[in-house]
Amino acid sequence: MTHLVVKPADKITGEIHVPGDKSISHRVIMLGALAKGETVVKGFLPSGDCLATVECFRKLGIEMESRMLNVERRAQELIIRGKGRRGLSQPKGILNVGNSGTTIRLMTGILAGQDFSSEITGDSSIQKRPMMRIVKPLREMGANIEGQGSRVKGQEEVYAPLLIRGQKIKGITYDLPVASAQVKSAIMLAGLFAVGTTQVIEKNKSRDHTERMFEYFGIGTGCEVSGMREFEAREINVPGDLSSAAFFLVAALITYSSQLTIHNVGLNPTRTGIIDVLHRMGAEFEVRDEQIISGEPRGTIFVSRTFEHSNIRLKGIKIDGEIVPRIIDEFPIIAVAATQAEGITEIRGARELRIKESDRIATISSELRKMGAKIQELDDGMIIEGPTKLKGAKVKSYGDHRIAMSLAIAGLIADGETIIDDTACIETSFPGFEKLLHETLV
Repeated sequence: MTHLVVKPADKITGEIHVPGDKSISHRVIMLGALAKGETVVKGFLPSGDCLATVECFRKLGIEMESRMLNVERRAQELIIRGKGRRGLSQPKGILNVGNSGTTIRLMTGILAGQDFSSEITGDSSIQKRPMMRIVKPLREMGANIEGQGSRVKGQEEVYAPLLIRGQKIKGITYDLPVASAQVKSAIMLAGLFAVGTTQVIEKNKSRDHTERMFEYFGIGTGCEVSGMREFEAREINVPGDLSSAAFFLVAALITYSSQLTIHNVGLNPTRTGIIDVLHRMGAEFEVRDEQIISGEPRGTIFVSRTFEHSNIRLKGIKIDGEIVPRIIDEFPIIAVAATQAEGITEIRGARELRIKESDRIATISSELRKMGAKIQELDDGMIIEGPTKLKGAKVKSYGDHRIAMSLAIAGLIADGETIIDDTACIETSFPGFEKLLHETLV
């Protein structure tokens, strides 16, 4: 078990690049594998989760190769030699997604419409995550999927390992009961192999990387796709992951006199909830140099906490409603920011956090309380009272990368040393996090 030791810091400084966007990296592997020809991906994220997706598609007969473009930035180029929509072959053995919920849910959609059977699973965390949310609509399309069954509050639930007997499927129109980019994407990817048109209807918009990539490859518009169509390979440039940048953004905002520039950060409107929330909390920072490349907006984030502005304090706000799906991955670091905000921060409507890599409502609440934070855990969120002077403590990540990194940022403003246990999980989304953090503290 690895651990990370963090000591208090007055500031973080420098010009940094964060690794490529995880959501986009997953999706480009999948569409690149199904395209005809060579898809070249610049800025691919070589994290544990994304590499699990690569290995799954290699088992399905797709050739891929990678090379490091910039060691310091962990920037990687990935070449995917796609074989077309019907180019996948039956895997030898079970497909293992490791800790990646995105991989298992999206790949199940792709595998549902194949002409072969496959089995897909993951680690112990994945095997506890509910899969009925994708299995139900895929079964409506005609998919034959079996998993480990149980009943939760009187409702049928399905867990990995999943046995998928590929067969002919049909397009459907599906109303998403809960905003979920993973469920939406699984249905749309299945729609590539379905007879007719597949459409997903959302009440609250979730992240739209799949729709943007479908449009970029020329295979769909919005949440609608016509099945049985071939498409050609493209070159993709992946922006830095805003969810990763959020840790350094918050660190710069809650330390004393930081000056930080984060280059090439993804600014997809369905992901910029963290920027909106921090601005509502009174944070001062700029977004510059915005442009769109490969269908995805990106830009530069600049934070300047000079001495004369060091008394600017965040303020507590209420977070609920439509913005929740846009910040679902950033809640742990928002909780850290809230401990330094004046007044009450109330988070509601985020029950989805209980079925992430850990129960993030419970884990971030319990670990920040060890550091002296005033947090009341709610069924669907939390209430945080601030500002609170944190103290160093021995805390744990529960194997959750976002909990680990959030606690590391909290350690920067705590009195004394903070020791975070079980931090190998950080590699699933942010390889090089510890090194980059130390570099900004110099």
